[in-house]
Amino acid sequence: MSITTRELFEHYHACWEARDPDRIAELHTDDSVFHLHSGGQAPARGRAAIRETAAGMFELVPDLAFERISLRVGEDFWAVQFKMTGTSAAGAKVNVDLVDYVLVEDGAVKEKHSYVDGVAMQAALAPAEVAP
Repeated sequence: MSITTRELFEHYHACWEARDPDRIAELHTDDSVFHLHSGGQAPARGRAAIRETAAGMFELVPDLAFERISLRVGEDFWAVQFKMTGTSAAGAKVNVDLVDYVLVEDGAVKEKHSYVDGVAMQAALAPAEVAP
């Protein structure tokens, strides 16, 4: 029995909501690519690098959450829009638009392209300024 793209999306999204980098990486193909298009970050290639990237995101925003705005699912892809929220490790509020475009191959994530509002994300993750 094969998993449908919609079922894969639901399972994958649940892993992100659970903030579980191991389970996220397991749902990718061996040669998968995760590219966070936020300005200057190289794509993560392979499960180990994807796991490390996801874990790093949860370190930066420990309570990271996703409010789904829209979802479109095809036979071998999904496109989803989220409002990403939480509190950064530095204590700043995170409220950033996110769009994921994901390609699926043989019931697993082959490519994940995440497009975020880089300016808003960098502002939220910047160290807080200390008043003199």
